[in-house]
Amino acid sequence: MSIAFSIGELVAIAVGIEKQGIAFYDVMARSTKQPLARDLFISLADAERTHMETFKNMLSEADTYTPPYDNEHEYDDYLRSLISSAVFTDESATSELATRAGSEVEALDIGIGAEKDSILFYYQMKEIMPPPSVPIIENIIREEKLHLSQLSGIKNKMSDDKLSN
Repeated sequence: MSIAFSIGELVAIAVGIEKQGIAFYDVMARSTKQPLARDLFISLADAERTHMETFKNMLSEADTYTPPYDNEHEYDDYLRSLISSAVFTDESATSELATRAGSEVEALDIGIGAEKDSILFYYQMKEIMPPPSVPIIENIIREEKLHLSQLSGIKNKMSDDKLSN
């Protein structure tokens, strides 16, 4: 049995996740009035652009490596569930999320969920990538964790500011 997802397909999905993240953060940066949130959204969109380019560069060598699998079917099912539950995998859903966010805090919550989804997906992706790609993906995971921390920090600050007003 062969796995339904090739490494190239997984890398292409990662490119799509980053592309949708860019779209979401760009819309949120243009629509928020809160300076801290706007600056963070701009920064996150730029970081996602860098990640997207990194993954695009991996595409050329992605399918030349065949990873070992203990249980291909189980792993394929797990990847499908990660992809189907990810926030930033569908263009129309991402656009709807951006326009539906009623406040900066809601937008931050969406971003937090998306970063968590990305981290999970990239951890799994890392397990089947060619060894030379692993440090690159680990770096992206570290950056996604930083994004998660930044989003949570701004959300907490905004919540604290509302409580003190």
